[in-house]
Amino acid sequence: MTLSGKTIAILIAPRGTEDPEFAKPKAAVEAAGGTVTVISLETGEAQTVNNDLDPGSSYTVDKAVGDVAAADFDGLVIPGGTVGADKLRGSDAVVAFVRDFFAAGKPVAAICHAPWTLIEADQLQGRTLTSYPTLATDIRNAGGNWVDQEVVVDKGLVTSRNPDDLPAFCAKLVEEFAEGRHPAQAENA
Repeated sequence: MTLSGKTIAILIAPRGTEDPEFAKPKAAVEAAGGTVTVISLETGEAQTVNNDLDPGSSYTVDKAVGDVAAADFDGLVIPGGTVGADKLRGSDAVVAFVRDFFAAGKPVAAICHAPWTLIEADQLQGRTLTSYPTLATDIRNAGGNWVDQEVVVDKGLVTSRNPDDLPAFCAKLVEEFAEGRHPAQAENA
């Protein structure tokens, strides 16, 4: 699969996004020929974490979420990490940005705790997805069908449980981004 000519947004929360859940999808998109734009609450540097506690790596933020629109991108990656996911879902600008991807039928990939942002964006009604197991009740309460699987695809939404699932998650998100728009993705928007 090639992502040549495609621009993919990836979210990062300072001192909270799980490093491998950010770095590996980013690398997979780039290896497939896509261009990645790193987006956060503000520009500058954002440090990731490992296991939600230990410092990870530092990454340059290309754009603040308030300065971009879903229309600028072909797909979106939302990494996990409990602290990072909580920071992202707490931002009205991030929630609106995520919601706009669904409204446009563009593929979205979310891993681990990232579905919290999807819940906040009210995009899980009737969808089947996976996540870190502790989100199962939250997903069900938001109208989603939670399953315990390595990777799940539902109308352009790709989800996985944790860093152990990254190989399958990365392969599937590249495939979905290559396919492009999914009209059924907009059903809940």
